[in-house]
Amino acid sequence: MAFVVQGSALPRALYFYGSEQNDLYQLLKREGFNLKKCETPMAAVKAAVKGSGVFILAKNYPQTDPQNRITAQLLAAAKAKGLKLYIEYPAEFPGLDIPSKPLETQLERGVVTTGLFGERLKPMSLLGINNCFVLPVQATNPLIVLAKVVGVDKAEYGLDDTPTNPILFEKDGTLIAMTGLSNFETGRYGPQASIKTVWRYILERIMGTRNMQLKHWREDVKPMFGQDEPLPPAAKINSIRKGVEWFNNGHFFVHPSWKAEWEKYGNNGTKPIGPPLDLNKPNGDGTLGIIEGHTSTIYYDGRQQYRYWMRADVQGEASMTLAAAGSLLNNNEYKTKSANLIDFMFKTSNLRAGPKNDPNSPAFGLLGWATSNAGTFYGDDNSRAILGAIAAANYLKTDRWDKELTEAIMGNFRTTGKQGFRGERLEEGDIIKHGWPYYYNRDLQHFSPHFESWMWACYLWLYAKTGYEPLLTKTKEAIKETMAVYPDKWRWGSSMQTQRARMILPLAWLVRIENTEEHRQWLDMMVTEMLKNQSESGAIREEQGAKGKGMFKELKKNSDYGSDEGSLIFKNGEEISCMLYTNNFALFSLHEAEMATGNPKYKEATNKLSDFLTRVQVQSEKHKDLDGAWFRAFDYGKWDYWASNSDAGWGAWCTLTGWIQSWIVTTQIQIQQKQSFWDVTKNSGMATSGKAVIEQMMSKPKE
Repeated sequence: MAFVVQGSALPRALYFYGSEQNDLYQLLKREGFNLKKCETPMAAVKAAVKGSGVFILAKNYPQTDPQNRITAQLLAAAKAKGLKLYIEYPAEFPGLDIPSKPLETQLERGVVTTGLFGERLKPMSLLGINNCFVLPVQATNPLIVLAKVVGVDKAEYGLDDTPTNPILFEKDGTLIAMTGLSNFETGRYGPQASIKTVWRYILERIMGTRNMQLKHWREDVKPMFGQDEPLPPAAKINSIRKGVEWFNNGHFFVHPSWKAEWEKYGNNGTKPIGPPLDLNKPNGDGTLGIIEGHTSTIYYDGRQQYRYWMRADVQGEASMTLAAAGSLLNNNEYKTKSANLIDFMFKTSNLRAGPKNDPNSPAFGLLGWATSNAGTFYGDDNSRAILGAIAAANYLKTDRWDKELTEAIMGNFRTTGKQGFRGERLEEGDIIKHGWPYYYNRDLQHFSPHFESWMWACYLWLYAKTGYEPLLTKTKEAIKETMAVYPDKWRWGSSMQTQRARMILPLAWLVRIENTEEHRQWLDMMVTEMLKNQSESGAIREEQGAKGKGMFKELKKNSDYGSDEGSLIFKNGEEISCMLYTNNFALFSLHEAEMATGNPKYKEATNKLSDFLTRVQVQSEKHKDLDGAWFRAFDYGKWDYWASNSDAGWGAWCTLTGWIQSWIVTTQIQIQQKQSFWDVTKNSGMATSGKAVIEQMMSKPKE
């Protein structure tokens, strides 16, 4: 069929040198263009009729193409015929000093430097050209440059203080790209609307048309549903099925046949990152643990790096989801893997080994952060490992880990200070040196719910089972002090919304235990504060807190981008939500609050957020290791996976088998079953077995 613009058929053919597998070639073919494939750049120019458009592209990007050499003779021949040329990734072009090898970049993004793209893409607008390979050249008045800059949708500090490389410019009447701009689908460039705007401009220019419509644009990775698309009746249960099967899709369970490969990357305690796993390798059964997920690095072929870290929190969290899904779907494989993960965490790995497994050690009961950092203890990470394993044990209807779970809670409690705070992290060597009473009796205030509040939830949960009064007393004191200084003294990390989302859970459970007016007011205030930024889509928008209270480096210049953990946003008001720190925990906490109080406001917010998460779950036929996942970032204004990718550890497109996936899927299951975590675990055997552990662990140590 002939392609139609503004009601008129375009009879002219387009002439093309490059691979038929190229994304641009495939798009133009779907759009109905008459494409004439040519064997060399000069052949394309010779075959082209007067005034037509010619596309000359490298055949095997990111490899350079020795045939893609643009000579003065070729340009003269094109000029004589009035041809419009788009040339991409050339090995040679008159007047350009093109190196033989490209520069490979990661954090750099495309920055628009012209007004030619119109209102939709103004100067300083940003484009995500993932894993860009660029041939550095000098060019005047480029349309787009590549640079490392701060910002979400625009280069907030301009370009004066950062190196740039032109990637789209005009020379001798020819439009030239020095990278694979036509790799837009395979490389998962974004945001989609902005990339389409660039390509409409290029096509309109080469074809001499206006108002180009691209009706057959494709995305290899996209949200499960559109923003306004009605959710089918089975959408939630299908989301759960895909969400739990993603653990298998990604082959995250370590298998003996590739254990050595995991150790190569997973034992790196600072950067446990490696290439994508070969999905032909077999899945483990949980006895060797489950790794963390993907990094935010997207390669030119659309695949993502893996995070090979073996963390305690992830074991507990994933075990919860597998057990919950195993119960809901009557799937014994999931149940077996769940139990194996908890055994790995408590018995066969080093996460509870050495002093942590010695009843006479002050570090007894604690869970190491990761197998590569087994002597480091984050209270928050311990809390999620514990909560996950508690839920898993109750879904599996077993008490086989009750002793270890009580020991884990009390190991944290007896290293919690007088006012109920533990601080950000503790080290095994220090605990052994000082003894646990040193920590139990010290004065400490640390107003960061992200680090503190879910361990408070553990203390409240165990108090409800055992009646051990100090668990309640210390926790109430910590909560009271924290609520008294909100928001001015809260350390907000990457988002103030994260802190609010984390604080809701212990407040909800405190209402369960002591349903007082003050406790209900605290809970409602915190929920209300968080929901001020819940959009109509259901997403909870990220929000930065007071200046100077953020935990991570403030981005004050372009070179700061990517140098520390950080926020998905540059400034408040940007329509971006986070599934790693906020929406995941908010869904769980809101559901617990609703089930604890019956408050219809909480229920409505929970349902809206649940619908949003169902919509933005990843679907991908091409990348099976992503199908069913959630990325950290989502721009609900653009309805696209987009944000600042400055976070040095867990960027915009990371996935997490623990933090993200586990809490979303488990809560969706509990919403489906009209149950809360509190309900699921109400019959835990720790009500009796826990008392003996507490008595033993809280006895004064011998001098």
